[in-house]
Amino acid sequence: MIFIKLTKRQEEIIEIVKKNQPITSEQIAEKLNLTRAALRPDLAILTMTGILEARPKVGYVYSKKGQNTLKYKSIKEITVGEIKSKPTVVSEDMSIYDSIIQLFINDTGTLFVENKGYLTGAVSRKDFLKITLGNTDIHKVPVGIIMTRMPNIITITDNESAYEAARRIIEHEIDSLPVVEKVKTEDGKEMYKITGKVSKTTITRLFVELGKE
Repeated sequence: MIFIKLTKRQEEIIEIVKKNQPITSEQIAEKLNLTRAALRPDLAILTMTGILEARPKVGYVYSKKGQNTLKYKSIKEITVGEIKSKPTVVSEDMSIYDSIIQLFINDTGTLFVENKGYLTGAVSRKDFLKITLGNTDIHKVPVGIIMTRMPNIITITDNESAYEAARRIIEHEIDSLPVVEKVKTEDGKEMYKITGKVSKTTITRLFVELGKE
């Protein structure tokens, strides 16, 4: 995959080729009211990246390789909604013991905690390690006792960028971010519903995908 940002003209060329393929450079230039020489650099980039194919004596066609939108999106344009994964959510009254079981069953580093459908906190592996090293009866104590509570949870929304998600994870030295949607309750309070998560693994997988040739 090629990690570039397309210009407006290059995007217009792609749309013209999609609708009229196969199409010659002369015909593309005519549709854009430009000369062939002016188009040459753009067509060179689009063919080198694999988005278009130049077929001798036929013209340009849209390549199936170009169907993956990540190919020509920069990381600041890829949204959280495109890369988020399913979060592991538990209730506040679940015991620490049962919560630890959920942590390992789902192979995750952070559990998100909710009450009545709203995000109220988060618990990390470090939190569980600290409590199990003490004398606490983890079969009886609810996970809500040890969680980090809202509003001290770092969150992100669907329309924010993958870059911003990565920046927050690094800046706050956390394993993952809950993806949230802000809602208002009947009494006018602002609460958050959790719709997904972005973790270090999510970001790493994205970079591997972007780096594939």
